[in-house]
Amino acid sequence: MTDTKEDFLKNLVIPDNTKMEEHNIVVDGGVIVGSHSNINYGIIANSAILGESVQVSGDLTTTSEVRIDTLSKIGGSVKTDSNAYIGELVSINGKLIVNGDLDVGNNVKINDGFVAKGWIMVRNPIPVMVYLFLYISELLRLGKDEEVEKALEELFEDEELEESMEPGAMVVPNSSRISMDSIHVPAHASIGNNCRLIGNIRSSSFDMGDDTTLYGSIRTHNDITIGKNNNIHGNIVSKKNVTIDKETHILGEVSANTIFIHENARVDGLMRAPGGLSFKREDEIENTKDDEDTDKKELIKLDI
Repeated sequence: MTDTKEDFLKNLVIPDNTKMEEHNIVVDGGVIVGSHSNINYGIIANSAILGESVQVSGDLTTTSEVRIDTLSKIGGSVKTDSNAYIGELVSINGKLIVNGDLDVGNNVKINDGFVAKGWIMVRNPIPVMVYLFLYISELLRLGKDEEVEKALEELFEDEELEESMEPGAMVVPNSSRISMDSIHVPAHASIGNNCRLIGNIRSSSFDMGDDTTLYGSIRTHNDITIGKNNNIHGNIVSKKNVTIDKETHILGEVSANTIFIHENARVDGLMRAPGGLSFKREDEIENTKDDEDTDKKELIKLDI
């Protein structure tokens, strides 16, 4: 999993124990969705922060705060056991149920009405966490590292924000698409342990923890690293290196420049590696990313 705050905001992070069910994505912690993203599921989480022009096709259900920025669309109902902050021109196709306070902007459309047990304030709330998230994402895109570092220091001084960006949060970067067919993100994708996911993953690079099941393929331009005891029901394709740890089962083919695979892993289909195939026999597979010193005697040249 990625550890830096910059990566936390820039890349797709699916935390441990995340499950994709028939209609919902279920997350133990919070969910942060960048602007112009499309989530073709409902979301069940501890908390939720949605950027501008985000689309969620199902219900949005949280136990803690929910914040939805301008022009976002929710295909089902929004339910929270805490407070809700709804930006201007948000559309909710179902009902809005808030057990805390409701802060709502102008021209918000709620098809089936709303219930709020706390205070109701009608204005255009400024969701500070959403604003800072989007601001930092834009700085990252422009490569302004010094400005990012300064903004992150200010960002994480806020105790309320720090709580919302708790460990175990799912982070979806700007302009991502997640559906039963595909999980498409512009940068790196990192999957945690003990997850159950559906969809063909398309990203710039990829890593997966342990004990996870993916019903779909993986395709990247850069390295792919797969941990222990995973089941992947699809093909793996990379233009660079693929690393597969022990007890992982690939129910498909593996194609890459170089493949590093534990002797106790299993691949049902063909393995194509013009740069060589290396079987790892040690207990813990070593990270081979950018490793130019690999023992050439361990490489088996494959003709494709």
